Amino acid sequence: MKQQKRGNMGEKSVQKRKFILETARKVFVEKGFKKVTMKDIVEACEISRGGLYLYFDNTSQIFMEVMKLESEEADDVFSDSITEDATAADILVLFLQEQKKEMLRKKDTLTQAVYEFYFENQLSRKDNILKKQFDSAVKIIEKLIEIGVDNGEFYCEDCAETARNIMFVLEGLKISAQTIKITPETVDRQIVYILKSLGVEV
Repeated sequence: MKQQKRGNMGEKSVQKRKFILETARKVFVEKGFKKVTMKDIVEACEISRGGLYLYFDNTSQIFMEVMKLESEEADDVFSDSITEDATAADILVLFLQEQKKEMLRKKDTLTQAVYEFYFENQLSRKDNILKKQFDSAVKIIEKLIEIGVDNGEFYCEDCAETARNIMFVLEGLKISAQTIKITPETVDRQIVYILKSLGVEV
């Protein structure tokens, strides 16, 4: 029944749901995932408990929606940054620079909450947003490398495996940024290594 209600949301309900997600994001940024309760989100949104449960059943559901919203916004920013005359190399460099910005961001980041969420929850492949994002990024990079090879910008014998390797390097850097506090220079060296491995003069 609740799902049916959500499917027939009016504009006011859509805005209210978006407000809850944006407010909840701030709570998750501040406290991580494990420590956040529905009461915390109720208080931050200044709505009734029933008002929150009308839209969401628990903090895990809210957090998954927050992650989806975050991913969509990041995709929009990336797409808007690509110029019409951009080459495959230009787009790959832009992608790597966006990844660098995200991994080195100290404030207003969900990274801690994301790792806590995935350690707490065993998700199916269908529900695993990080897995979907990873696989999607691999496909995009693979396509970019293929275009670059066809254009003579890149040299690569196995585009699919190279794309997967790039994403594993980026994921490793994200974790390192949270744990051993890597520097921007360390990330830059890895980006240069990735580009040189594709035959790009840096």
